[in-house]
Amino acid sequence: MSEKEHPRLILHNFLSPAECKELEFIHKSSSTIGYRPNVFSTTLSHLIATNSPHLIIPFVSIRERLKEKIEETFGCEYELFIEFTGLISWCKGASIGWHSDDNRSYLKQRDFAAVCYLNSYEKDFIGGLFRFQSGEPVTVAPSAGDVIMYTADDRNIHSVDEVTDGERLTLALWFSRDSSHEEDSKLLSRLSQCFDVCVARLHLLGFDVHSLQGEDHSTDASEQLMGPLQLAKGGKLLTRKFANILHALQVVQFYHWKASELVTSNVENDTLEEVKAMSHSQLETINALKSVFLLDENLVATTFGYSCSGEDRKDSLDLTGIALAVTSWEEYSCKLLKELLSSLPQWKTYQTIHKVESD
Repeated sequence: MSEKEHPRLILHNFLSPAECKELEFIHKSSSTIGYRPNVFSTTLSHLIATNSPHLIIPFVSIRERLKEKIEETFGCEYELFIEFTGLISWCKGASIGWHSDDNRSYLKQRDFAAVCYLNSYEKDFIGGLFRFQSGEPVTVAPSAGDVIMYTADDRNIHSVDEVTDGERLTLALWFSRDSSHEEDSKLLSRLSQCFDVCVARLHLLGFDVHSLQGEDHSTDASEQLMGPLQLAKGGKLLTRKFANILHALQVVQFYHWKASELVTSNVENDTLEEVKAMSHSQLETINALKSVFLLDENLVATTFGYSCSGEDRKDSLDLTGIALAVTSWEEYSCKLLKELLSSLPQWKTYQTIHKVESD
């Protein structure tokens, strides 16, 4: 078969070992359950939505290089748009049968594909071989850094064998001639919100964030919400530490939900002592973080539909109540987790998610 009948290209060492390891780090620290059994994925939109937009930076130059090589290889310079970028890992039991990458009505915009391997066959995983139905090569046994480029139509029908051991890591991109399916515009829309969602929701309830990493001026701003932090309000600081911004937000929203049930009239002295006056340097750290993650407070209010009707609730939430809410939130979370773990065996047995009565 000629290359014209089955347009494809395999390049070895297209990605450096350092690039492969960096993308592996991003995937293994950020991935979510994928689109089929035993598959996990990390998309750029997922990174933005989960407060890790800085992690899209390592993809930028790689995407550009892949696009340029695809356009050069298939003679379509300046014609293509990146339609999708994602890290995908295939674990034991994962496979996919014969298909083309445009085999659904909602995938017809895909013209070309690139699959970059981040680890190596027989070293990091067993099975998981990429096979073309016709043309050469028939089978691809990759090493870390290799890339396969091919047309996404029925000239390159392919499959992936079942992974029998290990985890097969790839970076997958699709390209389209249709600008309306360009991924960049969607990502820019999400990046242009001018605020961090978690910081914004805390702000609407009257709380500011004091990052303990922010006191170290050498720390990158993007890392400050990922590490230990404290909450502040009205010149006061709750000395209790939260693991990260998501932990703090969950506790505050739980307090917002359960405030009427949490008794704060007889607060123990230990809890009261957790609330201290803020220092000038702590206030500076808080304001510096707000200048990065809360650029437009009016946009926050408009986006979440916040109005004066929420002022009473906002003022009723205090730092002492947050300290009390932590224990109740932990009990609530543990209860749900226990119920989930006890329900899973029956859910798997009957292949339905249903209420399981406790013994």
